[in-house]
Amino acid sequence: MQRILVVDDVEINRELLRDILENDYIVEVAEDGEQAIRSLRRSHGETAAILLDLQMPRMDGFAVIDKMKQKGWMPKIPVLIISGEYATEVENRCFELGVSDFIHKPFESSIVRNRVRNTLELFSSRNRMERKIREQAEALREQEEIIRIQANKLREEQSFNRLMMEYRSAIKEVETKLQVLNEEFSQEYNRNPFESIKSRLKSPDSIFEKLQRKGFPMTLEGIRDNLSDVAGVRVICSFPDDIYRLAGLLTQQDDIILLQAKDYIKNPKPNGYRSLHYILDVPVFLSNGKKYMNVEVQFRTIAMDFWASLEHKLRYKKNWDRADADEIVAQLKTCADSIEELDYQMQKIRDKIDKCM
Repeated sequence: MQRILVVDDVEINRELLRDILENDYIVEVAEDGEQAIRSLRRSHGETAAILLDLQMPRMDGFAVIDKMKQKGWMPKIPVLIISGEYATEVENRCFELGVSDFIHKPFESSIVRNRVRNTLELFSSRNRMERKIREQAEALREQEEIIRIQANKLREEQSFNRLMMEYRSAIKEVETKLQVLNEEFSQEYNRNPFESIKSRLKSPDSIFEKLQRKGFPMTLEGIRDNLSDVAGVRVICSFPDDIYRLAGLLTQQDDIILLQAKDYIKNPKPNGYRSLHYILDVPVFLSNGKKYMNVEVQFRTIAMDFWASLEHKLRYKKNWDRADADEIVAQLKTCADSIEELDYQMQKIRDKIDKCM
């Protein structure tokens, strides 16, 4: 049976509570705060809950709570205040100090039993949840350490470095093709289809984290067969129609294979994100022959690239209040819609200027 400590300077209150609870718990009593602290020093590990009076001589209930905080017992033992007061400020002060509940005098046996039982169940559930969270955090740390070790081990292998070289070469192939198209447009139409190109190669840690998360084997074959975004190119255009024109010209080249297309411009994500995503098979010409490598190519307007960068930074902040987060998400969606309207307005203005030339 669980052990309950009843602390009250009035003997009749101690006996009433003992009579109500002794069928379900082992009930110990203390006549004042000093006696309660002595009891807790001996058996705080076995004490399931404390029923604590506030008004007592020598050491009152608030002093007991303060001492329990100093000893680190408050997070481990739920405290229920037994009091004849109903003052809101007193209850608020107690809850702020970490008290679990109140039992008001005169005692009603069913209420006393229910409040004690519910408090113990809630406290036990909270402790189980906290323990589970700690276990999950520890498992995650162990998993991250395993990923780090495996990533470092594979990173040192020549075959992994060669694979990364092949992905870098594929990025260069895409960049070269885009630069050629840009040069041609500049000569033929006196304008450029894109403003800038950004490229990135996933870091080894990022690669292996994704393999682990997706349940894929942590091997070179696992990378090549299951990850299509190791090599990435982002193309920033001025206008939406430049995106489709440039993407079409790129994929029409006879050595480029379009594996997958996701059009988030015509079909935006719920948060407002707009971009054209292609997964391409791109030839890389090596000393021992031609090899095709996956490259993810994203096409965005200047305004949407700015929005996406800002949204990404905000999304990974960890200290959002939930209400603030919902408001910010809604505001970002409104901004994304405004950006789309602005993009097409600017495109119409450009078309009018072109007609006048």
